[in-house]
Amino acid sequence: MIAVELAEARDESAFGGKAVQLGAAVRAGLPVPAGFALTVDLVETVARGRPASLAKLAAVWARLTGPLAVRSSGAGEDSATASFAGQHATVLGVRGLPAVTEAVEAVWRSASSEAALGYRRRMGVSPEVRIGVVIQEMVAADVAGVLFTRNPVTGADEIVVEATWGLGEAIVQGLVIPDRYRIARHGEVLEQTSGFKQLAVRQHPDGQTHQEPVSRELAEKPCLDAAQLRSLHQLAARCDDVYGAGPHDVEWAFRAHTLHLLQWRPITTSLIWRELHKHPEFSEGELAITHRRNPARSGRRLHGGAPGRPGCQEFYGCSEGH
Repeated sequence: MIAVELAEARDESAFGGKAVQLGAAVRAGLPVPAGFALTVDLVETVARGRPASLAKLAAVWARLTGPLAVRSSGAGEDSATASFAGQHATVLGVRGLPAVTEAVEAVWRSASSEAALGYRRRMGVSPEVRIGVVIQEMVAADVAGVLFTRNPVTGADEIVVEATWGLGEAIVQGLVIPDRYRIARHGEVLEQTSGFKQLAVRQHPDGQTHQEPVSRELAEKPCLDAAQLRSLHQLAARCDDVYGAGPHDVEWAFRAHTLHLLQWRPITTSLIWRELHKHPEFSEGELAITHRRNPARSGRRLHGGAPGRPGCQEFYGCSEGH
């Protein structure tokens, strides 16, 4: 039952996949926010209120600065055929030791939720729940989003970026239509489509997040400039170096033009193509993959490029009346 700096997280069975993936990124010099990894045993004993484990968590909290992000890191959590994005809790803007303790407990409980257990059954994943936790300093992003190192819809060997103002939670929650960029392997921007980013999720100084309106001019203005797109192109290449040829799904954020890598996971391409086959009314050109979370049915969502188009839940399939 230990907690280590992310760079020391190497054993997936102890720390979970996300912690080990971020640890590899830190060791390779990628721009990962400072943080710690908690073993699955430590997470469980913290959630059960054991004093020795609570003391270890307090020691971790004392070494981190500012609002924190507390994320799940399950053993076998993400693979090329199953992704747990949206299934396990993430708690953002956490300040103070009591709040950090509650956040770790919330992550631990979320692994045993009906939705998470049902997803494990559908994906043929072991029903045994072993959940670690990553605690990181939170990035108060000016611009954030997701990057795919292969087009997740067409399978083309190109980079796809989706971006919005503020924190990436605006994309996660499906609150905006993000900007979308297609970038060739050699760095040329092949296509740039402005979304409609009418609001931004921002971070208060106290760590809490809130939604604020965005002017119409900014809502339709591209939120990434040429230098930032070059940085993302370079990040995609570095991820290929660290994790192999991919394809990869990377969550990122810019703060004052400094790029941060927040999360990495494999793209679940088999699930995407299954939804495309089931729903031919979506053309490849219209579809994009965005991080969306639905209170009733969490997970990522396939959606069209314009407001009003229906979406398909990648994890659950499209239900009648969605």
